[in-house]
Amino acid sequence: MGAQLFRTKDIDRLISDSEDPEKRLKKSLGWLSLTSLGIGAVIGSGIFTIIGTAIAGQKLQFKSVLNAPLLEYLIYHSASFGRPGAGPAIALSFVLVGVVCAFAALCYAELAAMIPIAGSAYTYTYATMGELIAWIIGWDLILEYAVSNMAVSVGFSAHVVNLLDWFGVHPSLRWITPAYLPAGLADLQGNTLYDPGWHFGFNWPAFIIVMLLTVILVRGIRESANANNIMVLLKITAIMVFVIFASRYVHPANWHPFAPNGWPGILTGGSIIFFTYIGFDSVSTAAEECKAPKRDLPIGIIATLVVCTLLYIAVVVVLTGLVRWETLLDDAAPVVNTLKKLGFRNIQLIVLLGALTGMISSLLVFQLGQARVWFAMSRDGLLPGIFSRVHKRFRTPDFSTIMAGFLVGIPAGLLDIGTLADLSNIGTLFAFALVAGGVLILRYKQPDRPRAFRAPGGILAPVVTILTCLLLMAGLPITNWIRFFVWLLIGLCFYYFYGRRHSQLSDANIRADADKGKLR
Repeated sequence: MGAQLFRTKDIDRLISDSEDPEKRLKKSLGWLSLTSLGIGAVIGSGIFTIIGTAIAGQKLQFKSVLNAPLLEYLIYHSASFGRPGAGPAIALSFVLVGVVCAFAALCYAELAAMIPIAGSAYTYTYATMGELIAWIIGWDLILEYAVSNMAVSVGFSAHVVNLLDWFGVHPSLRWITPAYLPAGLADLQGNTLYDPGWHFGFNWPAFIIVMLLTVILVRGIRESANANNIMVLLKITAIMVFVIFASRYVHPANWHPFAPNGWPGILTGGSIIFFTYIGFDSVSTAAEECKAPKRDLPIGIIATLVVCTLLYIAVVVVLTGLVRWETLLDDAAPVVNTLKKLGFRNIQLIVLLGALTGMISSLLVFQLGQARVWFAMSRDGLLPGIFSRVHKRFRTPDFSTIMAGFLVGIPAGLLDIGTLADLSNIGTLFAFALVAGGVLILRYKQPDRPRAFRAPGGILAPVVTILTCLLLMAGLPITNWIRFFVWLLIGLCFYYFYGRRHSQLSDANIRADADKGKLR
């Protein structure tokens, strides 16, 4: 059993399995579509949703329970237990995360060009670290993509409410508010609408948008990519309108103090917004549907990172110059709500429409990526075979796509954005570290294997990626680590009772393949 757990799947076999006519995906994407997919994922999830929490932080509710101000202060300012905001120094958080992602992007680009197969980090670890580690990272990717999309769909719902409000329509809160609100809910005047905890409600806009995108994704990758291209153009236009217009109303005094919580705040801010960068990771999940993966995948991954980092920094510099950083606490629509507070109604509408299209494109890309991970794991036998079923007409993994829709849509109706973003971050950082480890292993085990793209600097990129990912993981709350390990424990139980017995690399399946003459 021990030998099977760490047995790797040959890269050549991974590629040959992907050519099986029954389970082959349609190849229709070029470098421009891949870059657009990446930008669609990155921009929609971060600029318009979670940056409010990253800037202002989120205090834990200890004071009312313990009546201990000193203890509350110590816990709040601990990178392990609290969530101190970065304040205006959120720009440095984005620089820090951008540097981490730059090294991680180089690692992804090298492996994606070498192993152009659906599954991203899961596939790469299967080829380098063995089946058990591949299962762990695949199970982790399910968490990463699902939870990040839950967070984005909650942010989408907040922007839908803003759009309805712009037109004077005010739906009942029970139809637009998650059932769980750890910090409660207040209106713009500070009046309490819901106390912290559970209440009767469901976030229907978040659920509905996920299910509509599920239908689009089932119909085809080309249709999905074309829709995404249009949405990316719209949201970049909206971002530029905000930056150019709002920069005239910046008050430099709002940038002081620049780092109110010091380096703990900058580090924690980086940890909070890290999941917003996983768009280039999503690019690699579409490798199998790329027409020229050895050339186009590295271009798409690196171009995504450069464009999005510049846009991120421009937006947060302007946003923190418009209002005091403390006012953005637990705001799921910080950019639009800031424009609303300042009375810029026409600009608010433009940015609001751009934010909505941006989040739709982000949701679309993440749902695509999640279904491809399930598809790859199922094709290897680690998940039930129905997850690798390909629609006869559309040539998409239809069952995986539909199940991914329900997995994201239902929790998105129940949970708040801060809880969801944290879970996605730890999964993302863990995946990046393992991908970097995969680069090191292949450099050592298969140094002569052709590489269409090689991360420059020798082992610098993978080593820096691993170290910085561990640093950012240290900035996440301890409760997040507990939830993460519980999720992995559930996954290991599933692997022990199902995955290891049905794997293509199990002894029984290897003998069966040999009898059929599949193995040389």
